[in-house]
Amino acid sequence: MMKRFWIITLLTAFLSTTAQAERLKDLMTVAGVRSNQLVGYGLVVGLDGTGDKTSFTSATFRNMLNNFGVAIPPNIDPKSKNIAAVAVHADLPPFSKPGQVIDVTVSTIGDAKSLRGGSLIMAPLKGADGQVYAIAQGNLVVSGFGIQGADGSRLSLNVPSVGRIPGGASVERTVPNAFGKGDSLVLNLNHPDFTTARRVAEQINSLLGPGMAQAMDATSIRVSAPRDANQRVSFLSVLENLNVQPAQEVAKVIINSRTGTIIIGQNVRVSPVAITHGGMTVAITEDLNVDQPGALAGGETVITPRTGIEVDAGSGHMFEFSPGASLQDIVEAVNQVGAAPGDLMAILEALRQAGALKAELIVI
Repeated sequence: MMKRFWIITLLTAFLSTTAQAERLKDLMTVAGVRSNQLVGYGLVVGLDGTGDKTSFTSATFRNMLNNFGVAIPPNIDPKSKNIAAVAVHADLPPFSKPGQVIDVTVSTIGDAKSLRGGSLIMAPLKGADGQVYAIAQGNLVVSGFGIQGADGSRLSLNVPSVGRIPGGASVERTVPNAFGKGDSLVLNLNHPDFTTARRVAEQINSLLGPGMAQAMDATSIRVSAPRDANQRVSFLSVLENLNVQPAQEVAKVIINSRTGTIIIGQNVRVSPVAITHGGMTVAITEDLNVDQPGALAGGETVITPRTGIEVDAGSGHMFEFSPGASLQDIVEAVNQVGAAPGDLMAILEALRQAGALKAELIVI
């Protein structure tokens, strides 16, 4: 328990350091330059008796054989344990050209137990507009496996009903985008922030000249750009390597209630408040020391803060937090008595309920 809390404290100290400049390419994306989701339906064959026996799988298998000129009599149900109906999906990266390959993920949609050893038969992948953008086919890579006994007992590792085909789809159609159109580009920040948007615009203007970039809102910055495609690529290459110091994030505390992980962001502060919790007392006080030089020394009076932390694990029942105490001070105080993660979670929730926690509390 102690080790986990010290990790929390170190993360807090790390996040509280001064923000460093980052490349613009790590902070933003170009409007219109994005991936597109593709989805398809197909059959996996060659399974070792782990396929499904659903009616739509039989119908799909019958249609496939009909396309190959093999007619199955209507009164025969082509049930097979070696085939499975699957959903196929992939992300089509921006600027993908016909002939390039992309990875695909294959998942069962029937009662198939495992896709291990199977091969996907040619399946078209469509976009949201209903057009075919890629064709998928190939042997599956399945990391999981499953074993089932005659008495119904079953042992499985990972998820054998999902597999991947690296480079399993060939791109057949290019997705149009607006990258080469117009007289400007729009840069969208990954994390909207008015201060960061202003700093990005100022940094671009300092390099290219006044008026070249305008911050439209907390997310978007419009930048004048050349029309020529080659010049536009070079122009964007220069922009994405600019160093910009992003603004400090909103004060947040994130709690994972399942694992006990607590992440404390920077700028988290606590207002004066007292909390009762178990048999433990944590008192955090903050005083001001006044250093005054002598009458003839000629110096200046200096006021320095001094934070005191006292912990009693057995007698008291009151947590007392004075003005100016940071949440890092609280974590350090709780660390000293070896409290469990649940104790700190309860304290944080109580602080939020009292309105004393000056941060957004997120429980996942």
